[in-house]
Amino acid sequence: MRLSKRGEYALRALIDLGIVHELGRPLLQIGDLARKEKLPVKFLEQILVQLKTAGYLDSKRGRSGGYWLKKPATEIAMGDIVRLIDGPLAPIRCVSQTAYEPCTCPDEAHCGLRLLMLDVRTAIAGILDRFTLADVVGITLRRIRRDNVPIHFASSERSDARVGRRKQRSNR
Repeated sequence: MRLSKRGEYALRALIDLGIVHELGRPLLQIGDLARKEKLPVKFLEQILVQLKTAGYLDSKRGRSGGYWLKKPATEIAMGDIVRLIDGPLAPIRCVSQTAYEPCTCPDEAHCGLRLLMLDVRTAIAGILDRFTLADVVGITLRRIRRDNVPIHFASSERSDARVGRRKQRSNR
């Protein structure tokens, strides 16, 4: 199993959406997310639409629009996201639970390669299915706070700019 760029970006976007949810922000604009993660907006938009279609996200259009988690972070298994975006977790098809195809080996039941790859698939699936988005967001926020790193999206740059403009107008 190799995580594609699409899969990596989907997981990073979901983690950021989980963080903003934990911080009490109602939604995250795609432009803000793309800037923070240094991702192409159009590619990110395709990924977010796929996650929305699958029921993980919801969105609102317009100037004050953006994306937010539709499902609780505790109900989003990381393995489900990887499978959605990149397909089966198995390194070879003959050990896949979701996309099994017989291999060319003459004795599948006693094939050493298959037995090894079955253990690999089981280990990968076990880890990815054990961790929810809530787990990863919690770990991420603890590490950020421990290291005293500024939290992206803690406050909206746009809303901070609006407050600054309002103060300037009121001082005139």
